Amino acid sequence: MNPAVKKWLDKSREELDAIYSDAEPGEIPTGDTRGTAILAGSWLSRTVAALARLFAWQGKLFDIYAPACQAGVLVNKITPFSLTFVVAKVYRDKSWLDGKDTIVIDYSSTSFFAKVIRDEIREVEPGVYLGKVWWGKRRILDFALARPNQG
Repeated sequence: MNPAVKKWLDKSREELDAIYSDAEPGEIPTGDTRGTAILAGSWLSRTVAALARLFAWQGKLFDIYAPACQAGVLVNKITPFSLTFVVAKVYRDKSWLDGKDTIVIDYSSTSFFAKVIRDEIREVEPGVYLGKVWWGKRRILDFALARPNQG
């Protein structure tokens, strides 16, 4: 696991929000990323992250098809076999957290099951992204994405 992501597992929601707010959006990722679910502020955070990776969600696979437009698509890697399901559009927009530029992962028109979900990510260090998960307008979870060579 990436060292920064490992540290995030011990942070409170407020500390993660500050890290996110201080970061720039960075480049929209391309290719494979390894995901880590973060249950901020909980002593169970490391256990939840391990169980989520083992049984539910391993990350996202980005495929930029229009770099000039800074937009693309992705699929989530789920199940212990990293099957690719749950497609989303990826683009730049304003964050619901702080109104600054961010990378949005939007499921509203691509997934029946996840259409109320919106993810936002920012690149905190090269190849390492901190994300926020929204269910409607309610924030429910934090997560990290790291390119494979970044941990």
